[in-house]
Amino acid sequence: MQLTFTEMHAPTVGLAIQVDRQLYTEQSDFQRIDVFECEEFGRFLTLDGYMMLTERDEFIYHEMMVHVPLAVLGETVRKVLVIGGGDGGCVRELCRYPHIEHIDLVEIDERVVAVCREYLPTVACSLDDPRVHILYQDGLKYIRRIEDEYDLIIIDSTDPFGPGEGLFTMEFYGNCYKALRAHGVLVNQHESPFYKGDALACQRAHRNIVHSFELSRLFQAHIPTYPSGHWLFGFSSRGVHPVRDLKADDWNARGIETRYYNTNLHKGAFYLPNYVQRLLEKVEE
Repeated sequence: MQLTFTEMHAPTVGLAIQVDRQLYTEQSDFQRIDVFECEEFGRFLTLDGYMMLTERDEFIYHEMMVHVPLAVLGETVRKVLVIGGGDGGCVRELCRYPHIEHIDLVEIDERVVAVCREYLPTVACSLDDPRVHILYQDGLKYIRRIEDEYDLIIIDSTDPFGPGEGLFTMEFYGNCYKALRAHGVLVNQHESPFYKGDALACQRAHRNIVHSFELSRLFQAHIPTYPSGHWLFGFSSRGVHPVRDLKADDWNARGIETRYYNTNLHKGAFYLPNYVQRLLEKVEE
C-alpha cells in the first residue's frame, strides 16, 4: 500500500508527497502533530495537515528569518524573542552568533518541541543551549506585558488560522513594537503572495504591520514545499533600513557557513516582482 501526504494549496492545486512511513502522530491540546519520512525531502513535520518544514529545505526558511536581521543589526543584538518556532530552527541559527546573550522561545504547544527534539534533531539541536529559555505560553498574551526589552523579535508562526491566528493582528504587531528597543527589528513569516487566499492573508498582515511600524519592507525566498514555492517575510522597524543599513562586510567577516543566505542575495531579496508590489501598495494606500 502506498501512503501519500497531500496538502491543498488552492482549491484545485496541491502538493503530494509519496511517504515511506509515518514516524509519529498525536493530537495535542492545540493541534494534530505528524512526522513523516520520504525519499526526496527526508523527515517532515505537519501540523493539522499543513506542511511546517522538511529536512531537505528547512534551511532556506530559517536562514532567511535569522541572518537577514542579524546582518543589518550586527552586534547590537543581545536579547532575542522567538514566538512560535518550537521546531528549533530559528534558535539553531541564532545560536551561531556568540554576541547574542539571551534567547526567549515562546511556544504555545510543548508537544511540538518534544516531538521535534526526538524526530528532527538536526533542526532542534540548539534548544539546550544555555542562552535559550523556553516558555510554554501563548505568544499573544506574553507580548502584552513586555516593553522595551528585545533587540530582535522573530515571529515564526503557523498560518493565520488555528493556534497562529492571533499572531497576525494589529494588536499583536502593536505590542511587538512596544516590546522592541529603539533600534530593534521585527521579522515575521508573511505567507505566499501567489494564490488568491494566501495573497489576501498576506495583504491583511501587511496592512496591520504598516499601521504599527515606521518602516516595513518585505523580502522573499524560494521554498519548494511551501505554497507556490514563493514565500515572503516581513522586516519592520522604527527606522532601521534592511538594505541601506546592511553591514555586509561585517557579516561576511564572521565566516558563518550558510547554504542559502548571502549578503548579495540579501539585497536582491527585497526587490519584489511587480505583482507583489501592487498587492502591497493596495493596502499601504
